[in-house]
Amino acid sequence: MTMEMKDSGSVVLTAYHPHSPARIPGMEQSFVQDMPPGHSPTSRKSLSRCRRINRMLSNESVPPAFSRSNSQASMDSTSMEDFWCEVESIKESREDGSEEAMLLEFKPADEGELEAEWLQDVGLSTLISGAEEEDGQALLSTLTRTQAAAVQKRYNTYTQTLRKKNKHTVRDVRDIFGTSDSSPTFETVPVSPVSSNGIQLPGQKPVWKSVSSKSCLDCGTDKGSLSIIEELSYDVSFSESITVLPKTQEWPKNQRFKKEDSALPKFIVRKSRFGLTEVGDLSPEDMKKIRYLSLIELTAFYDALGVELKRNRVERVRGRENGLFGVPLTVLLENDQKKVPGIKVPLIFQKLLLKLEETGLETEGILRVPGSASRVKNLHQELEAKFYEDTFDWDQVRNNDAAGLLKMFIRELPSPLFTVEYLPAFITLVEKISKIKLQLQALHLLIMLMPEANRDTAKAFLQFLKKVVANEGKNKMNLWNVSMIVAPNLFIYKGKRANQQEMQAAATTAHIVRLLIRYQDILWTVPSFLISQVRKMNEAAMNNSKRQLMFDKGVRKLLRRKTMERERPERPEGAVTFPPYLQSDIPEGVIRVYAPLHSKVSMAIQLNSQTKAKDILARFHCENSRGSSQNVRGQIQSLHEIGGNIGQHCLDPDAFMLDVYRANPQAEWVIKPKAS
Repeated sequence: MTMEMKDSGSVVLTAYHPHSPARIPGMEQSFVQDMPPGHSPTSRKSLSRCRRINRMLSNESVPPAFSRSNSQASMDSTSMEDFWCEVESIKESREDGSEEAMLLEFKPADEGELEAEWLQDVGLSTLISGAEEEDGQALLSTLTRTQAAAVQKRYNTYTQTLRKKNKHTVRDVRDIFGTSDSSPTFETVPVSPVSSNGIQLPGQKPVWKSVSSKSCLDCGTDKGSLSIIEELSYDVSFSESITVLPKTQEWPKNQRFKKEDSALPKFIVRKSRFGLTEVGDLSPEDMKKIRYLSLIELTAFYDALGVELKRNRVERVRGRENGLFGVPLTVLLENDQKKVPGIKVPLIFQKLLLKLEETGLETEGILRVPGSASRVKNLHQELEAKFYEDTFDWDQVRNNDAAGLLKMFIRELPSPLFTVEYLPAFITLVEKISKIKLQLQALHLLIMLMPEANRDTAKAFLQFLKKVVANEGKNKMNLWNVSMIVAPNLFIYKGKRANQQEMQAAATTAHIVRLLIRYQDILWTVPSFLISQVRKMNEAAMNNSKRQLMFDKGVRKLLRRKTMERERPERPEGAVTFPPYLQSDIPEGVIRVYAPLHSKVSMAIQLNSQTKAKDILARFHCENSRGSSQNVRGQIQSLHEIGGNIGQHCLDPDAFMLDVYRANPQAEWVIKPKAS
């Protein structure tokens, strides 16, 4: 790969293969003269090493075909200097023993094993085991054309490999899905437009509302600068929206992008009558299904673009069982939840972010100017000993030292924050996909794939970085500066040694971080087509369960007896049994809303085409303004859709309730605080 800086500020990238890389480290050159006298004596050495790295990248690594003038090489060195100095700083922190160098070992993949793991990761282990599982069948019944093709491709590869190895008899895909065609295909769901966050209603056309207040991030660009405005829609799956595959020769061998903030387009999100749904608005059970569908959709998306979706296979690294640094996020949260039930981000990480937000956002060069290595090492040890005893003195921590501890925490995670498995996919989305809109869609699905602990921690971190960029006028840290400093801490992970290819991915990883910061409000919104598929998956599972119950003799006898006692029409398939207080006759378009924390706990509300969730909340607030307790009045209440074809769904205040009701008429409607 080569990297080249043009006078216009563009960066040229070529292929990068991210296997067996190492997390390596860096020192800041631009501010060495401002460091206190007590700073580490290695700072002068760091400066020279930093310059050698830049010279190597700007001159020695460039093939003859890309020879450039000395001025261009100098511009390369200056433009990416922050990245390499950060890399050198990380390396020095390891050399002086302040950080443990835990290696990640990569497992070689046998033929067919990758496909088997993929089928397991998308919730289709039933195709491997041969068992008849309801969840697997329900999932398959919701797939779109491109998603089904992606599943079939992996399953066919898996079965062909097993037949070659003669391990055991493999079920033919036609036996599983009952197809007789010589080229078996999965049954797919039609790709006709589906309503956002719901189900396509007969004869109803989606109604769209343009929303930009939460979909874009200014990131410190000049108010007078004009960015390209593009439109995003979550109505149809990303892979289905790719109607024309770019020809191979049209994909540039050298990917270019500009580092100016104004070069990034401003995306306008299409907000339907169902509103928008954030990650925390769905139940854990439904989010698990979102992850299954996201991996299938990401694979189909890459297939549609003609790009290989690579994943690392890593031996599980067992981190420390206790302490703060080098402890897996899940273990940290398990320990922290004993003190603060329901917490989603580790306490130490929250405290470091809070310290920097309170005192460090306006500090010039925050994140970029390194703290004292010796002080950071001592603070690290003191935190390990005193943090959970609440005896640590946070007033003694300087802002640059706090930033160093924050980056150290991220680097010392046993597994990278954005997971080792999908780091190659993050790199590929920039190096193999040219349009930023397509990059953003791939990035969106990768975020949906992240484990809950990683996703919540990453969200808190990106929100902090957004605040850093917003204070650019005082801290002199713009979006590109922050991205270059953060990238090596996130994407250059621990391995045996650093290599040239990894170092040349600097601009690639910095661009990924830039997208994460700029478009974070979009990335933590669940695409509505995935929610629609979850609804259909839940409905299919309920129908399967009902059919299974119908074969139970005891149930059949009970039904016959009930029928003899009282003639009544059979309930439609998919219907659920409600408690007695919900079984009263309720006219069409009328819902009963429950608010167990209010003095008036229930209310029947007639819906019309303009009734929004926030209107119902306002009505309850008015009715209960005097009777409710002070605690309830101080809480932010939200309307939740519970049951039916969804587990639990916190509704957007702008959601039109009649549309949501028609999409899930069997749901309960409850007002309660939104989960933090």
